[in-house]
Amino acid sequence: MKFARRLGLCATAVAALGLSAAGVAAAAPVTVPFQINPAPYGNPNGSFDAPATQCAAVIGDRPGVVVITGGKPGGWGCPLSSQVQWLNLSTGATGTTHLSDGLNGIPAQATVNTGIGQVAVILNPVAGIITPGLATFYVP
Repeated sequence: MKFARRLGLCATAVAALGLSAAGVAAAAPVTVPFQINPAPYGNPNGSFDAPATQCAAVIGDRPGVVVITGGKPGGWGCPLSSQVQWLNLSTGATGTTHLSDGLNGIPAQATVNTGIGQVAVILNPVAGIITPGLATFYVP
């Protein structure tokens, strides 16, 4: 009888540990794409030699943190050294930072601590006449 009771307690403990570990699993990061449209020579329609650039916001990797980077494979595609302005619409927090310069084969990116909530990001390239890119998303 003691053996059956101990076996039952062990089985219950293992099941409880398995259920608690399943509840801790985190969701995979989500990529929210957005683009920046160049306007060479003041032409708002762009041109064949100045295509739109692809950027992305990666959310869900860490709570309250967004990584702004390129939307192409390997994190490339976003204009280097661009200014990133953000507003957390849920808390009212704001901030400004810059994408990295993309030196040494490392793609341009910026890690932004926005906090949890609905966030709006404006990415404004510093070179040339370029229409800023805008994205809104929820940061878990």
